[in-house]
Amino acid sequence: MKALIQRVTEGRVRVEGQVVGEIGRGIVLLLGVDKEDDRAVADRLLDRVLGYRIFGDEVGHMNLSLTDVGGELLVVSQFTLSANTRKGTRPSFSSAAPPAAARELYEYFVAGAANRMGPVATGEFGADMRVEIVNDGPVTFLLEV
Repeated sequence: MKALIQRVTEGRVRVEGQVVGEIGRGIVLLLGVDKEDDRAVADRLLDRVLGYRIFGDEVGHMNLSLTDVGGELLVVSQFTLSANTRKGTRPSFSSAAPPAAARELYEYFVAGAANRMGPVATGEFGADMRVEIVNDGPVTFLLEV
C-alpha cells in the first residue's frame, strides 16, 4: 500500500465537473493498493499518515502531525501508484490489487480515518477525477508500508 501525501492549504476533487470532496488545510492523500495488501497494512499506513510530522511548529520545524494541527484529510484512490516503473517506457500494473479488493481496502482506510478524526473527504473510487491542490511548501512524501 502506498500513500503519496501532500501538505496543502486546500484541495478538492471533481467528477464530471462536480466537486465530490474538498478540504482546507491538511493532507491530500493519493492511495495505491497492491495485491498483497490487507487490513493490517491499511491500519499501519493510517497510523503513519495521521502521525507523520509534516506541519510546522511555532518555529517552523516539521514537528506536528495532521492530528496535532486538527487538519483535514482528502483521500483519493490512485491506481497508478501501484505501477512498476523500474524497466522500460510503459508502466506495468501487475502488482496492483484487483478493483474489488482495492475498493474494499480503500473504503476500510477511509472509514478508519473517519473513525479516528471525524469527517474525511474523498474522491470517487474508479472515476475519472480532476484533483486540484494548493501544495503548501511544496511538501510531498511517499509513504509505503
